[in-house]
Amino acid sequence: MRSALAVLLLALLTAAPAAARTPAVPSDWLGVVADGPLTDPAAAHDGEWDLVADSGAATARTAFYWRDGQPAGPGVVDFTPYDRVVLAAARRGLGVLPVVHGTPDWAAEAPDEFASAPRDPADFGRFLEALVARYGPSGSLWREHPEVRRRPIRDWQVWNEPNLTRYWSRQPFARSYVRLLRTARRALRRADRRARVILAGLPNESWVALRAIYRAGGRRSFDAVALHPYTGRPRNVVRLAEFARRVMRRYGDRRKPLWITELSWPAAKGKTDGTVGFETDDRGQARRLREGLRRLAVARRRLRIERVYWYTWLSAEAGPSSFDWSGLRRLRGGEVVSAPALGVFRSMARRLSR
Repeated sequence: MRSALAVLLLALLTAAPAAARTPAVPSDWLGVVADGPLTDPAAAHDGEWDLVADSGAATARTAFYWRDGQPAGPGVVDFTPYDRVVLAAARRGLGVLPVVHGTPDWAAEAPDEFASAPRDPADFGRFLEALVARYGPSGSLWREHPEVRRRPIRDWQVWNEPNLTRYWSRQPFARSYVRLLRTARRALRRADRRARVILAGLPNESWVALRAIYRAGGRRSFDAVALHPYTGRPRNVVRLAEFARRVMRRYGDRRKPLWITELSWPAAKGKTDGTVGFETDDRGQARRLREGLRRLAVARRRLRIERVYWYTWLSAEAGPSSFDWSGLRRLRGGEVVSAPALGVFRSMARRLSR
């Protein structure tokens, strides 16, 4: 009896370090979202990009608002708002994942609705082709800036959270979104044969929205599924990824990767009237970030989790939204301060990239 107990204890003790060990991940696995003050042209935060690169993030996910590039009509595109971000990232060796959305009034199905779907998906397709001609492998941006090492954009996220009326006013969303998605894929592949279409990030009951996309015939129109698994408990982030993977297997997509294009726990507890249901404080944010990244890294191979983005890099602690306290860096009283979660992000990035 004693001998058996000793063997069991020895097995547990020797297994403990292996269980606690977090597996290494690819060098481009971890990124951050760049929005708010970081991408505001009126704000002088260019130095923040040096800190992004130093944090261990490999890529930045950022919005390419269609309405900013073509506000008045089709044809000429104003690349200025996008150039600024792409160049800032490239100068620091960072990749960029654009999430392209935001219909301009002239192209909107319902011009009086901010979240209107495009009236004609072909207009969106032509806009995407113009973006590839600017930022793709043979992009004009790189020819105009030979001093910057080329970081061509090959991955394009088509829209943001279309299962929410905040971003896609036509609900149910799946049929109209898949129509856009098909057009987007054809346009991107015409412009760059190796371009990849990343599905819009799906929040809330993401597996239900994903199933609706498959039922609408969207399977062959994207190269990776994207989730926004907002939840109070880090372990449920992996559960949501498992739910999505189950749907993908059911529809014959077991080999496609999963991307987590937004992950966050805002440190807004007691600081704002706006609630999202998963607020915490600064210590809780740091703790959940560590646990969330660890759990995702452990599940990476099993669930084919190819990329993870923290939301967000820089936020302003001044609004009604809980996400104003989500930044790893935050504007507070006229100065930028680091949240405790930034130190955790850096240490996890180093630990995961061993």
